[in-house]
Amino acid sequence: MRTQWDVVIAGAGPAGSIAATILARAGARVLLVDRARFPRDKLCGDSLNPGTLAQLRRLHLSSSIETHSVPIEGMLVTGPRGVRIEGRYPASVRGCIAMRRDLDYWLLGEALGAGAQFEEQVTVRRARLEQGARGASSSRVTGLMVASSQSGERAIPSRVTIAADGRRSAVAFELGLARHPTWPRRWAVGAYFDGVSGMSSLGEMHIRAGAYLGIAPLANGLTNACLVTSGSTLGRMRSPERALRAMIDRDPPLRERFAGARLVARPAVLGPLAVDVQSCGVPGLLLAGDAAGFVDPMTGDGLRFAVRGAELAAQAALEMLATGRPDAHVTLAQRRHEAFAWKWRFNRTLRRIVDSPAAINAAAFGASIAPALLRSLIAVAGDCADSAEA
Repeated sequence: MRTQWDVVIAGAGPAGSIAATILARAGARVLLVDRARFPRDKLCGDSLNPGTLAQLRRLHLSSSIETHSVPIEGMLVTGPRGVRIEGRYPASVRGCIAMRRDLDYWLLGEALGAGAQFEEQVTVRRARLEQGARGASSSRVTGLMVASSQSGERAIPSRVTIAADGRRSAVAFELGLARHPTWPRRWAVGAYFDGVSGMSSLGEMHIRAGAYLGIAPLANGLTNACLVTSGSTLGRMRSPERALRAMIDRDPPLRERFAGARLVARPAVLGPLAVDVQSCGVPGLLLAGDAAGFVDPMTGDGLRFAVRGAELAAQAALEMLATGRPDAHVTLAQRRHEAFAWKWRFNRTLRRIVDSPAAINAAAFGASIAPALLRSLIAVAGDCADSAEA
């Protein structure tokens, strides 16, 4: 007889591992599955803004991260017209930089330490559905169908299922809950460099019309450079490395700082980035992390949404286990809206500015004559208020 888990979670990234940790601490029997073997590389800007770090502290998940990461005291933002603004976070407020493969491995370790079980190199095929008395209209997710080289395809029954399997979630797309919107259609190109000069205790965001480049210093002396641009621009450049280097070379100060730098490995590409979801789940199923909707990473909100979204999904799962009601995805959607709605609006506004040459030039002019405004926006983008409250 197959073991029925209390909760099975697809995806062992930050959202999946944090949800598993919270659930296991509460006494639930939890199984995490992931197609990768950990630790594994993952394209990311590697930045945790102050609000994200504060949430991890509150959940008692920040110890390894703060011990091994590089503290960040604020952001350097540059734009057209030579705009260059340093925005320091308030006193005692910090973000940090940690390589994503390490961050995910540390968080997975926390889940295992809390009692969750983990199976790696397991591919999620689809949700396991059980039809009710009224047919398809009353169907409920009762686990996952997965496959691996060791055991072939099999079912994993569970009382609650959480899909945290990323922006290309097999579960969310198969059930018609997620789609890639026609706009915006952006791609990310990320790479690590050795020997970049002029790095400091600030993260960096270099914003130009239609694109932006994030730069972050890592503890091992490497520098993360992550470009977000349109698919058409990437296509014209004919290779990810050319697109990344073109962004660097178009800016004389950046070109000088990268002149002696060495590309450590072939750049990784991810796109299209944006994912829209029409629901946070269906009966028996909850979405978390990028599977619940992916946003452009300009403000570093991806990880903050993953951390807080995982907490909300775990709370909803515990309520489902306690009551037996399958419709916690409705409550989850309401709670996510309350937690994230204002920051979604903030991010959409920034995205529209970057997409418009006229708007980016107007914003650059405004920043040049009122730099305090941009410093305030840096604090908002970093969720410094959340950090101060933690």
